Amino acid sequence: MNREEKLEKIIAYLRSGEKDPADFRLGFEVEHFVVDKDTLESISYYGEEGVRASLKDLKELGYEALDDTGLALRGHGVDISIEPAGQFELAISAKASVEELYRLYEENMRKIVPVFEKRGQLLVTLGYHPRTKIDDIKVIPKARYDFMYKYFADFGGDMAHNMMKGTASMQFAVDYKDEEDFRRKYFLASALSPFIYSVFDNSYIFEGEIYYERNLRQTIWDNTDRMRTGLYDFSFDSDLTYKTYAERILETPMIFINKDGEDEYVGRKTLEDLMTEDNADALVDHALSIVFPDVRAKKYIEIRMADEVPFPYNMAGLALIKGVFFNEEIFDKVYDIFNEMDYDMATKLKYNAARMGIFALYENVELYQHVLDIIDLVRPVLSEFENRFLDELEALLDFGIVPRDIFAKIYKEDPKRAVYEFSVNKFVEGLDG
Repeated sequence: MNREEKLEKIIAYLRSGEKDPADFRLGFEVEHFVVDKDTLESISYYGEEGVRASLKDLKELGYEALDDTGLALRGHGVDISIEPAGQFELAISAKASVEELYRLYEENMRKIVPVFEKRGQLLVTLGYHPRTKIDDIKVIPKARYDFMYKYFADFGGDMAHNMMKGTASMQFAVDYKDEEDFRRKYFLASALSPFIYSVFDNSYIFEGEIYYERNLRQTIWDNTDRMRTGLYDFSFDSDLTYKTYAERILETPMIFINKDGEDEYVGRKTLEDLMTEDNADALVDHALSIVFPDVRAKKYIEIRMADEVPFPYNMAGLALIKGVFFNEEIFDKVYDIFNEMDYDMATKLKYNAARMGIFALYENVELYQHVLDIIDLVRPVLSEFENRFLDELEALLDFGIVPRDIFAKIYKEDPKRAVYEFSVNKFVEGLDG
């Protein structure tokens, strides 16, 4: 295959994600640390009371293993997977409304939390691990994570292993109808990167110590791998196309590939180096998943900046994204607010926000005020149910605080209580209270 043929394979994949606006759906993924309720130390994947044992229990509740490893489960409208250091991820089937996503979240957490609760464990909703240092956390038994660990040690930034072992996020996915819609949504999602990092900042502890700056996860991702993380420089180009994105993917090192049913380390060999007629379809899918920019394209646009946050702020994030990206009139209004932003401006804003948080300035206005303005814009196109969650986020921002600040206040008084308050266990307990 020549270069143009390889590019066309990626372009065709992105084009296959186009949907009629009537069929647009909102995707949602959340990651959690599994910690001991008393010590706050990380629960290993291994051992009699490890994450592996909990996954076996979940299979008895109707979640079916997707392969022989047992590391990925599916059932009850969700996919369950385990991140490199045992982080527990829940991916909810894309839905048209926040209420539908919330119902699936609630129903599944009612099933899942007791499995961890009986072992004295919490599913923690923070952006960085609250106690255990990454050198004390084992990577789960999955060859691809061993390969990523090796690659980042050799070629990554100095915080790449912190990313793999110490971070947890929530991610949103939005659909696009055609290439121009893709460009506009990719631009706006990228322009919102500093705002989303800042408003959903929920990382107060770094390697067991208080982290005094802001947006820790942003800093970690920006120091993981310049080829595949952070903001892509083309994100703000007025001529951004599927081909633009495809060219970056084609040039990115693949780290590993699946060959004859087994993962194989390939290091810095690129997709262009490795793609053939026989493996093209499988490699394109893999290549689009082995990059981790703030905004990632697959057959949808994935918005990846937010720290994992507790209920109700997770649902507020969903409501905000739905309000901006699912109504054309509102989208145009928000797009116009940021249409002058370019890569240099966004990069500078991220840098400033890492020090000042929501008080960093964009066009002489604090980040939080811009988000409050956006909340005002989206409210008319959201349901009463969805707006209730925005009420919670708005109340925080009115006080000039974010989830991290709430956690910090409690943590200074009682670290154990702070971690419990920021857990799904607390959410489930409150459902019937």
